[in-house]
Amino acid sequence: MREDIVIIGGGLAGSEAAWQAANRGARVTLYEMRPKEMTKAHKTGDLAELVCSNSLGSADPLNAPGILKTEMRLLNSLVIRAAEEARVPAGSALAVDREQFARGITQALEGHPNIRILREEVTEIPQDAVSIIATGPLTSEKLSNAISALTHERHLYFFDAISPIIDADSIDMEIVYRASRYGKGGADYLNCPMDEAAYNALYEAMMTAEKVQPKEFEKVAYFESCIPIEVMAERGRQTMQFGPLKPVGLEHPKTGVRPYAVVQLRTENAHGTCYNMVGFQTKLTYPEQRRVFRLIPGLEQAEFLRLGSLHRNTFINSPQLLRDTLQLKSRGTVFFAGQLVGVEGYTESAAMGGLAGINAARGLLGQPLLTPPPNSAHGCLMAHITKSDPARFQPMNTNFGLFPPVTLKTRDKDQKRRLIQQRAVEDFEAWIAQSGLS
Repeated sequence: MREDIVIIGGGLAGSEAAWQAANRGARVTLYEMRPKEMTKAHKTGDLAELVCSNSLGSADPLNAPGILKTEMRLLNSLVIRAAEEARVPAGSALAVDREQFARGITQALEGHPNIRILREEVTEIPQDAVSIIATGPLTSEKLSNAISALTHERHLYFFDAISPIIDADSIDMEIVYRASRYGKGGADYLNCPMDEAAYNALYEAMMTAEKVQPKEFEKVAYFESCIPIEVMAERGRQTMQFGPLKPVGLEHPKTGVRPYAVVQLRTENAHGTCYNMVGFQTKLTYPEQRRVFRLIPGLEQAEFLRLGSLHRNTFINSPQLLRDTLQLKSRGTVFFAGQLVGVEGYTESAAMGGLAGINAARGLLGQPLLTPPPNSAHGCLMAHITKSDPARFQPMNTNFGLFPPVTLKTRDKDQKRRLIQQRAVEDFEAWIAQSGLS
């Protein structure tokens, strides 16, 4: 076996992985094919170039993404440090001057004595090294084929159809009712009943709402199983009523009346703290999703933990393939990191890169591998990507719906979030101290 860790991909995840591994005494070889081989989205050869938004999300320590950033600071994250040094005014969001941000990360990694950077495309996964695959959504075709062969998955590119996820506390339980179609499987779904007027209002709003236009490299044909809800509406006023909004078998348990249409919500986690809008994958813009979907009875005050999207993406079926250390189950010397493991967002990708780097270094040095505590933001993301139902696995960003509920029963949302934040940070600090990571 080689004495260095091979990291494939110099984006946010690969950069953070290299930093964390190198700071723990491991020698690292980081491969980045740019600028020799460019992608359709990147413009420079800098490491950690941001290709979409220049915002890393909320920096508010009482928001879920802010908790994740706090934990990353405790691990001396390079991505967070570089972002704070390149910060530009953006309210509570951590937005950056993207050129300064990428240049700062590039210079830090180029100057690290334990890191060697090679500007070459990797098309095969090395068998003689501990390696981290962190190539993100624009993984090259050759490497995608190699990953597919390694994981025994026929397809690595997915048409990523994501429905919105709603905070359970924001659903009007006086309006919705619990029931499964024809009573099968117990009362597992929340049902938002609609009369004809409400259905027509939703239909008209969908027809006129602003939609996201796909990038050229994202244009792929729709699969019937993941048609955007608004595209379904365009096929006819009643199409949704015979699709995901079909009311048949969903009579109200108190009145016995069948609604004109029903929007079903399926629980997203074991805690019952968040619900998925069944069949509502969408291309509506984020502001339009909030406006249009709040027309649905019971969702007037809905807080969206994740908004819907539909685009080409690259991720593996992590619950089926990965251990909770980010190692491949079938080959422990291979780690995956970043968006490939099924997380959404710059910060989330970097956080998973950091964990992969820590564990790869520990594995190389003969130390036990680590899993972050379940109450932490890192631990919640790890649980999502390794313990979700493989048949329904979809990428997720950090949100309060992933955190285990606090034991104190309170209707004060701010108090609940403060308790979650305090518990997460305290557990993460204790984990760092116990694991010798400080």
